[in-house]
Amino acid sequence: MRERNLLLARPGDVPRCDPATPLQRMQALGRLPKGIMNKTEEAYAAHLDAQRGLGLVLWFRFEGLKLRLADSTFYDTDFVVLAANGQLEIHEVKGFMTDDANVKLKVAASQYPFVFRLVRKAKGGGWDIREV
Repeated sequence: MRERNLLLARPGDVPRCDPATPLQRMQALGRLPKGIMNKTEEAYAAHLDAQRGLGLVLWFRFEGLKLRLADSTFYDTDFVVLAANGQLEIHEVKGFMTDDANVKLKVAASQYPFVFRLVRKAKGGGWDIREV
């Protein structure tokens, strides 16, 4: 069994696991249960809602599709977006891109007939949206 580093503030406190690598520490902060948006996703949902009000987006849904990439390998979409031109798009919202997420996004884009877009917060405000 793997040994864990436990940090205890005082006797009786609930122990917490100290993630070993920087990636694990970052993921420990950013993993939320299915169906719950992080702050960046919430901000992007508000952006999509404003786009819908302008008629540029007809419909969108958070975590609306789960795409099968291979046996026991799936890609969970962040946002499925129906653009005003009738095109169905997949928008992946990222603050930080891991290698695993990058590979899954590219494989999904090669297998499915949707437009895939990578969405990041732009420096100075707004959104940097690029087609994959």
